[in-house]
Amino acid sequence: MSTFVADLKPILRLFLAERRRALMFGAVLSAATVTAGIALLGLSGWFITATALAGLSASAAMTFDVFAPAAGIRLLAIVRTAARYGERLATHDATLGVLAALRERLFRGFAEPGAARVLLHRPARLLFRLTADIDALDSLYLRILVPAVVAVGAALAASGVLGLMHPVFGLCFGLFLAGAGLGLPWIAGRAARKHARRRAHGIEALRSRTIDLVAGQTDLLMAGRLDGQTSAIMAADGYAARADDRLNRVETRLIFGFGLVSTVLLTASLLAVAALAETKAIAAPVAALGLLVAFAAVEPFAALRRGALEIGRTLLAAKRISPRLAVATAAESLAPPMPGYAFSLAGVTAFHERSVVPALQHIDLVLKQGERLAIIGTSGAGKSSLLALLSGELPAASGSVAAAAATLLTQRTELFEDSLRGNLLLSNPDASEAHLHDALAAAGLLADVDAMPQGLETPLGEGGLGLSGGQSRRLALARLFLRNTPLWLLDEPTEGLDGATARDVLQRLSAMAAGRSLVIATHIRREAVIADRIAVIEGGRISEVSRRGEAAFEKALDRLRPD
Repeated sequence: MSTFVADLKPILRLFLAERRRALMFGAVLSAATVTAGIALLGLSGWFITATALAGLSASAAMTFDVFAPAAGIRLLAIVRTAARYGERLATHDATLGVLAALRERLFRGFAEPGAARVLLHRPARLLFRLTADIDALDSLYLRILVPAVVAVGAALAASGVLGLMHPVFGLCFGLFLAGAGLGLPWIAGRAARKHARRRAHGIEALRSRTIDLVAGQTDLLMAGRLDGQTSAIMAADGYAARADDRLNRVETRLIFGFGLVSTVLLTASLLAVAALAETKAIAAPVAALGLLVAFAAVEPFAALRRGALEIGRTLLAAKRISPRLAVATAAESLAPPMPGYAFSLAGVTAFHERSVVPALQHIDLVLKQGERLAIIGTSGAGKSSLLALLSGELPAASGSVAAAAATLLTQRTELFEDSLRGNLLLSNPDASEAHLHDALAAAGLLADVDAMPQGLETPLGEGGLGLSGGQSRRLALARLFLRNTPLWLLDEPTEGLDGATARDVLQRLSAMAAGRSLVIATHIRREAVIADRIAVIEGGRISEVSRRGEAAFEKALDRLRPD
């Protein structure tokens, strides 16, 4: 139970922080709707019965006031209609507003460096969290919290009305209704929790495998795994379908249970009001009022049926989402370096998320402002980890890190399904038209863009579809040039480019980097040759640092792959 509360606490805190008044107002209107419905049904029963009895006697018919009860019935009908309409508007508008804020907060959490790197390999998980998991949380307010509070309120109100007829009758009715009305959904919720979780896992697997099929059908076909992937999709669909079947069975039992409890409760209420009427403790119209109040008080508990079936999915979604809501919205920036330096690392050890093996160990390294440093080493030696440390994406477990504001150009060119302008403005949203053209010209892409009929408004497909590999890298380079930071971190900036294009990119990069500090992670000679110093990293440790003109510098260059 404590785990569930811990998972739900960030969700509830966000609900109250975003739309507290609207959520409370919706709950009040929901309670008003139910209360007006109970009062309307009870008063109508009393009025019909009293009118029928008054008609048996001429004197009673002459003195009977039909106007006040009729006005009360009309007023309750208007209140019930208006409250129901307002409740629908308030609760759904508030819920949708909270879910929109939740999606934004969750996306920001997933955009954090550690989470982003994990989700890069499982994009279907991000899609499922932003859609299905958040959609599941609308049940928390609409189908669990509000119906439960309103149902308990209805039980208390009905118990109070019936208690005026006879205290024992009202007490027994309220206890039985609250106990059975909340107990049955609780039992059903426990029975459905496992199946709801399985259904959520099955649907997530179904979506993930379908996305893999659509995105990688060429590779799957060439590897002879197309039928295997199709079978995996069918298996996930069958798993979700079996969970659905189990949930339907739980729902059937819950409906039967509610029907049985309603029958027992209404039968007992009928016998009770009949006995009270027979002993003249209450009149026949009051007996009709009591019976109909008891009947109407049962209805709000039926609204808990859907919430009980979805509690498992809701708790699973809360468990998945809460950790990302609990993290800080912005990572702490690195300490500034000493004047004249781009960065300084002293005794730094760092770990990747969920790893017990250090990615970097006891790193001692400094770089002066304006210097260029090449980091070389075998794959997995720690080159990219060092860049992540300097950019603030990888936190240090020990040691001290001081670095100037940096821009990281990753090995992989990340372009989005947007216009050329939109992809450029990701780097600097305030860049003017002149700045965009200057960056494109410096990257050697302006002539290509000017030759396009739509220029900067040319739309790109997913992953930058529509540009060649060289053009995509130049566009990424233009984005780098738009970032006015004193430290540029480059992860194999010309990998995958032909020799001529690579040399042109490096020449332009070197020219634009005048006055800035460069750190280049590379295993290609042409990229390291523009550096002033070379640091060799092995197993997460800096084993050697050499400067241009030294024999060790030339020896380090000879270890690299030729152009």
